[in-house]
Amino acid sequence: MAIEHLKRSKPEAEKAEDDAKVRAVVETTLSDIEQRGDEAVRDLSKKFDNYDPKAFLLSDSEIEAAMQKVSTRDMDDIKFAQTQIRRFAEAQRASMTDIEVETLPGVILGHRNIPVQSVGCYVPGGKFPMVASAHMSVLTASVAGVPRIVASAPPVDGAPHPAIVAAMKMGGAHEILCLGGIQAVGAMAIGTESLDPVHMLVGPGNAFVAEAKRQLFGRVGIDLFAGPTETMVIADDTVDAELCATDLLGQAEHGYNSPACLITNSRKLATDTMAEIDRLLTILPTAETASTSWRDYGDVIVCDTYDEMLSVADEMAYEHVQVMTDRDDWFLENMTCYGALFLGPRTNVANGDKVIGTNHTLPTKKAGRYTGGLWVGKFLKTHSYQRIVTDEAAAMVGEYGSRLCMLEGFVGHAEQCNIRVRRYGGRNVPYGAAAE
Repeated sequence: MAIEHLKRSKPEAEKAEDDAKVRAVVETTLSDIEQRGDEAVRDLSKKFDNYDPKAFLLSDSEIEAAMQKVSTRDMDDIKFAQTQIRRFAEAQRASMTDIEVETLPGVILGHRNIPVQSVGCYVPGGKFPMVASAHMSVLTASVAGVPRIVASAPPVDGAPHPAIVAAMKMGGAHEILCLGGIQAVGAMAIGTESLDPVHMLVGPGNAFVAEAKRQLFGRVGIDLFAGPTETMVIADDTVDAELCATDLLGQAEHGYNSPACLITNSRKLATDTMAEIDRLLTILPTAETASTSWRDYGDVIVCDTYDEMLSVADEMAYEHVQVMTDRDDWFLENMTCYGALFLGPRTNVANGDKVIGTNHTLPTKKAGRYTGGLWVGKFLKTHSYQRIVTDEAAAMVGEYGSRLCMLEGFVGHAEQCNIRVRRYGGRNVPYGAAAE
């Protein structure tokens, strides 16, 4: 294999050191919320957001006042995006059916898809108030039929962000909080004097929010580990450097630690793209952020073959994968580890982030090896049930069950089966023995 790194991101050891610092802060903060409840949440909000309202839960009048500040054009754009996202989520929901099947005469097995009963949806604010994240979590939970949807986003310029509030309300949120960071996800998961805890947390966030979700997993469910945005461009000489550089920097502007990677079999495209990135960084308004990400977390990898490109891409398992080659469908058929694919030069990650209809909350840090992104199915729990409706089936299954329980030494288990063999099969099975 001839795989050459023309540019590498900073060493894994340095990244791990950063992660360890975040872990310690989050652990201390969550413990504080658990012990002091609303008081801790308020102190954290004042410290990090300089925000100290009478209540973090917005009233109906506050929600209405915020929505009145959204321009007609912005409101129409939000409605358009939500229509696309709702259509796809509804189609996904329709693909998930309850089943019931008679596997043996008199033996009925089935499953039901039941919505999670309460969900906390976090919407990031900070440098970039992510209106689109409200669609992705709140609206999708609503399509799934979640009966209690709590949505939270940090204040922007000392007040709830009008467009985020509008997107939350129109998406179907039942409770809307103006609260950010660890204090938001901690309050929703742990609960406080003024907020009942939820059963599940979803939504992206900064490194502290992502780590808080990781530490809270088990107490509540989470959608997935949504760390810093990652973008990968897989390209050959069917496209040019300007397109590749634009797609890489378009996601690198998310934060100072957003990985961006080019995988190509064209050395010329690789070197031209690096030069084009340098040029674009002189004119991009968000260059301060994007340049730091590219410097510390950018990779350029040149491969000899498409098979090598596929192998490297699957090993890295990036969140967004933009494929622009002469064989895009081949990558679709053969890639196994990623968040979402964006196929062909007409497609781009920003459309997926904001409007096209797929969900933008996607696995990062190689989580694409074991999970897909947020979708309507994440809000549904598939629960099985079983029913035996004839005496003959109860006795017959009971005999097998009795012997298999005794094989493992579970005598009490075996007796659950034996009593059915005696009552419904008329068999004289000695207590504590396996059915013959």
